[in-house]
Amino acid sequence: MKKFLLVLFFIPLFVNSQQKKEVLFIGNSYTYVNNLPDLVKQIALSFGDSLFHDSSTPGGANFNTHTNNTQTLAKINQQQWDYVVLQAQSQEPSFSPGQVANNTYPYAEILVDSIHANSSCTEPLFFMTWGRKYGDQQNCAAYPPICTYLGMQQRLRESYLEMAFNDSASCAPVGMAWKKSIAIDSTLNLYSSDNSHPSIYGSYLAACTFYASIFKKSASGSSFWPNGIDSITAYNLQQIASSTVLDSLAVWHIFNANFTFVQNNDSISFSNLSSNFDSIVWDFGDGNTSNLTNPNHIYSGSGNFTITLTTYTNSACQIDTSTATISVSIPSAIKENTKDKILIRTTDIQGRNCMPFKNFPYLYFYNDGTVEKRIVIE
Repeated sequence: MKKFLLVLFFIPLFVNSQQKKEVLFIGNSYTYVNNLPDLVKQIALSFGDSLFHDSSTPGGANFNTHTNNTQTLAKINQQQWDYVVLQAQSQEPSFSPGQVANNTYPYAEILVDSIHANSSCTEPLFFMTWGRKYGDQQNCAAYPPICTYLGMQQRLRESYLEMAFNDSASCAPVGMAWKKSIAIDSTLNLYSSDNSHPSIYGSYLAACTFYASIFKKSASGSSFWPNGIDSITAYNLQQIASSTVLDSLAVWHIFNANFTFVQNNDSISFSNLSSNFDSIVWDFGDGNTSNLTNPNHIYSGSGNFTITLTTYTNSACQIDTSTATISVSIPSAIKENTKDKILIRTTDIQGRNCMPFKNFPYLYFYNDGTVEKRIVIE
């Protein structure tokens, strides 16, 4: 697994140039219905990006099924993918923690190992699915926490995030985008008639979430939406998906460079908020660098300095950066030169030049511009 006050937060700058990604989707009917991979492709094309995709989605398949599926394994090995999406059977990750640890996690790890064996540059991306509309009534009696939609969704969230962290992978938070959409407008039915599989609205929301997770760019403003969805609903779903992903990249363990800092004049304390990285390099903008996770740095001179944090993952095949500019002003030291301090004249308190006598106040004027008031006591 990758491990690694006035606080200023910097939102990472997402690359806006055209991108090309090659993605393999491994799952079942939740991915197959409404051709989810192609929906992601069409959203990407609307922004000038491109997505080449392939799939292995036999009905009802779980991770154990895929570890023994010759088509799945062959597709993993057919090329160097940018991402391989991993979607479990819809109920399986929502079961009790002990059952999921025994029956789901080991096979997820086998698939991740197969992906990395083919190419260390490929990023596994877990597909966090959604809870069923009325919970898992089939298994409710055996495990009551999943009797409701919210209870089932919570367990799916926990299991998928644990797999992502344990297997040094990312997670596309589709289920959390669904949860947010339902909270905003429960009348928009994301489910098909079986209250489990997605309607076209649910698949489009999932596709927008995948676009934001893979390209790390907002889906808001896409000119593509499927037939049957009106423009206002499409824009709302784009926004929900994008904010769910991009506002919480570290939560979903999506590879990302980000940091904050606290500045005390020339002394800066940095906090690394990056996620899912292997190694980092700090460039402080003054010729100095560091590989520490949370370094402190003291600038030796005044000026404006651009700080750059560069993160690396997957054998440095993926690189991301985050920058911030700071201003440092170091005041010049005021040095008092007492070496040549010479008395120029002495006056009484009325300003008349005179020689000082004991027990009377006099003013002493020096060549450095200072004036002292003294009384010589007998």
